[in-house]
Order: sequence, then structure tokens, then C-alpha cells
Amino acid sequence: MDIVIITGASKGIGFEMMKQLKGKGKKTIGIARTNQSGEKSFITADLLKTDELPSIIDQIIEMYGGKASSFTLVNNAGMVDPIGLVGSVNPEEITNAMAVNLTAPMILSNAFIGALTSFKGKKRIMNISSGAGRNAYEGWGVYCTTKAGLDHFSRVVAKEQESAKHPVEIVSIAPGIIDTNMQETIRSSDAQSFPLLDRFIDYKEKGQLSSAEETASKLISFLEREDFKELGPIADIRNV
Repeated sequence: MDIVIITGASKGIGFEMMKQLKGKGKKTIGIARTNQSGEKSFITADLLKTDELPSIIDQIIEMYGGKASSFTLVNNAGMVDPIGLVGSVNPEEITNAMAVNLTAPMILSNAFIGALTSFKGKKRIMNISSGAGRNAYEGWGVYCTTKAGLDHFSRVVAKEQESAKHPVEIVSIAPGIIDTNMQETIRSSDAQSFPLLDRFIDYKEKGQLSSAEETASKLISFLEREDFKELGPIADIRNV
């Protein structure tokens, strides 16, 4: 049995990945604040409550450890807010973004690796990053920083796992520009807070956004590749 844990699974890429992986016969467990579709294999949790996250991973592994041939963690949940030039950003929103985009994936990955140290089957972590973690964009000081942190965390884990007896493979991948609620949030910002606003409005108007369904399919294909590890630890779905 292949076990796939996906955060941010209530909508967008996470929801589509869960749906498509279920269609392939994988056992998927979604994690999100809401379960609007009424999925049975779903854990309702707020990633802001980071102290509760290790027990979620422990619970899943304890439940399926004896039946699983592989475990995969997809750290997909993320938020683009707060959007604004540094000096004008709400401190509480910075804290929340750091928790969801970076602290939660780090804690979940730490728990995942620790709980599966002796597990001999395939183990993979896919972190959903962004081109914003590799380029500086005005107005995205917080988002760019959290995604850059996620990339570098992935590099460190990959380095550490080189000497592990039963290593975890990890890749931080940028999924491209996708037509999701996050893009709606970006387009609803103002040019003073986000000087690149017009560019992102053009992406939508010119049909240059990928669908969540299409992107999820590409990410799953990447996740299932035999050379997954060799293509990381940093990747871009548009270049693989």
C-alpha cells in the first residue's frame, strides 16, 4: 500500500493531487482546515497550531506502518499573504505566513523522517515551492523568504539523508503559475503594495495560467519518477 499525505488538500493543487492519486489506487490522507468535499481519509487541522503537527504524522504512520510499502509527504499548503512592501506589513500576518509556509513543513518533515527512520520502503517528501523562492519580487518579501527557506531546508535534508541507512528522498519543486485562489488574492491586491500587479492580471487575461488539475497531474508524474531524487533537491515543473 502506497501512503500519500497531502497538506492543503481541501482545494487547488492539493485537492486535485488527492483526487488523482486516489484514482491511481493510492491511499491518500488529506490535511487542511476544512474538508468541504467530505473526504473520509482526511484530518482537519490548522497548520498555524504547529505544536499539534507531530502527533498527526505519528498517528498516520502508526495506523498504516504495518501495511505500507511506501510513504510520501507532500507539503503543499501555503499562503501568499501578506502582500506589501517591507515596512508596511502587519507583524501578525508575517508570523502566520512563516508558520504555514515554512515552520509547518519543517515540523511535518522532521516528524515524518523521525517516525520512519527504520522503515525500509520508499520514502519521499515533495515540498511545493515557488519561483518566488528563487527570485526577488517587490511586495512579496514574506512569501519570497518563506519559499527560499523551504528550498534551503530541502537542500539540508537531502544532504543529511545521504548518510542515512534508509534515506528519505526530498525535492522542493516550483509548480509554475496556476489558476487557483492564490492567484485571485494576488490580483485583488493593489499596485502600491505589489508593483508587479499588472503582470499577474495579464497572466489571467491572456490565458497563461495552468489549471490546478493539469499541474497536479504533472506533479504526480514527477513524484512517481524513478529518478525523483536525482532531479532534486531543487526543481521546477516547467523544466523536468
